[in-house]
Amino acid sequence: MTAFKTRFHQTLKATFILCCSGLVFGVVAADNAQQLYTSQPDVTPELGQRGSYSVGVRTIQATNPNQLSAKDYQSLEDRTLTLEVWYPAVTQGTDVLATYENVTRTHKTFVLQGDSVRDAKTNTEKTYPLVVLSHGYTGYRTIMFYLGEHLASHGYIVVGIDHTDSTTGEVDFEKAPFSGFPSTLINRARDQQFVLDYFSSSSSDLAKIADTDNASVIGYSMGGFGAVNTVGGCYNFNQQGLQAFGFPELAAKALVPVFNICNAGRKQVDSRWKAMVAYAPWGQEQNLHQSAAIKVPSLYVSGSLDDVSGYEKGVKKLFEQSAAKDSFMLVYENARHNIAPHPAPEIAYAADADLGHYYEPTWSSETLNRVNQHMTLAFLDCYVKKQASSCGYLPKRENATQSKTSEGKLTDPWPGFANRWGVGMKFMRK
Repeated sequence: MTAFKTRFHQTLKATFILCCSGLVFGVVAADNAQQLYTSQPDVTPELGQRGSYSVGVRTIQATNPNQLSAKDYQSLEDRTLTLEVWYPAVTQGTDVLATYENVTRTHKTFVLQGDSVRDAKTNTEKTYPLVVLSHGYTGYRTIMFYLGEHLASHGYIVVGIDHTDSTTGEVDFEKAPFSGFPSTLINRARDQQFVLDYFSSSSSDLAKIADTDNASVIGYSMGGFGAVNTVGGCYNFNQQGLQAFGFPELAAKALVPVFNICNAGRKQVDSRWKAMVAYAPWGQEQNLHQSAAIKVPSLYVSGSLDDVSGYEKGVKKLFEQSAAKDSFMLVYENARHNIAPHPAPEIAYAADADLGHYYEPTWSSETLNRVNQHMTLAFLDCYVKKQASSCGYLPKRENATQSKTSEGKLTDPWPGFANRWGVGMKFMRK
């Protein structure tokens, strides 16, 4: 742990030295917020560079009426979600950058510096495809804020969800770590679909610039578990499985049909979903997904040593079983499960339970985040915005590692990657 702290503080010091030429140039940063990212212009993949749009961010509440109660999973009640919305905006150079406050799994508060402007005016020059961003268990709506801000700077509206019952703020991870898990199984896909419906029917200024006919869903871990279902997969729970997960009371109540939904609870997948990205999606190691019906273009992302969702019998199996014609998989070699969150806040280094929510033993979280930005943007621009040039950034060669030719020269890197920098990754196509 001491080595982790030393390395972290060195990185943090370098971050503050470099930040004025990177993320916070031209606007005012908050005094009490931690900056997580350094400036990496020479090694950041091409599409990991910030886009041309200024970015605004807004926190809103949205209520989905008459949903299954998390108390008994039989009665109905209104389900309210807190949403963080990143969007193309009109900003000024004197604006103060937004911050994101949350808590760790042991409920220690931290504040992170963002690169967007709180409640900025919407950019109304066009409409922008809607992206739903869904955290894992436990998590919070800004755990991938780097991706939300990045996509918004390239002309998307990104909606991060606080999945009620499933956030770090609600779950006592030390005393009752799985208290919100049944609600997660039932509501994850339904929440994702609701957000699309909400922005389709709302009259707000944000909804007016949202292109909900060309939507995509991005999910990490349990968010990926939901995303697979939302775009056409079905769940495959049974009473024995619910008992094995430690929920015998649910199996005894014969609630299996409540869990076994397809298409986020609809008769067919919503045609407005044009793409899905699943980071380390949970469930297939337990054979909980029937993914053969998925037709939506899909990008799966996994660590080859994922110890939560599983790799060979988990994420890779899910990818291989998918029927989507345009289905891809990005693999971080020797990475475990934490391939999608922002880097660990400083306070997380005080407790293993907190650090384990973010830390990757082999990879730099900042490097993972920047590659995620590049590959996700390439995929969405290709299949949502239909930009043929962006499709060219999806690698044709499976292995990212460059090898020497007989003349002693390195082969070309993956499209958009700096020479010698792309290494330790694989990319699979169907």
